Amino acid sequence: MQKNNLSGMGRQRGASALTMMVMVLFFGGLLTLVIKLGPAYLDDITIQEALESLDGTEGLSQMGPAQVRTLINKRLSVNNVRGFDAKNILVDKDGDLVVINVDYEVRNNLFSNVDTVVHFKHTYEMKGK
Repeated sequence: MQKNNLSGMGRQRGASALTMMVMVLFFGGLLTLVIKLGPAYLDDITIQEALESLDGTEGLSQMGPAQVRTLINKRLSVNNVRGFDAKNILVDKDGDLVVINVDYEVRNNLFSNVDTVVHFKHTYEMKGK
């Protein structure tokens, strides 16, 4: 039987410098996207929770659209959502049913002259007590 001159450790070389650089660039770009886009998605989740918590609010079906918008703004300011404009909320009433449409977009600068645009659109139908 012939003996192999190279042991198992001698044949292992690891990743090349080019491979490591590509991996660092890929994961760095992915981390940049998460850091830039994450707050927009977290704010959207907070906006959704604030709107869903309106369901069953005392006197919601008797409130006018401006009053509902003011109530939503108060809940969003308590939850520290700052970049959201109340003009993006459309409140319609259909008898006792209140329909709330939220349609907005968030723009962030990714780097240099590259921007991201994230569009959110939600519709809620709810009744007050």
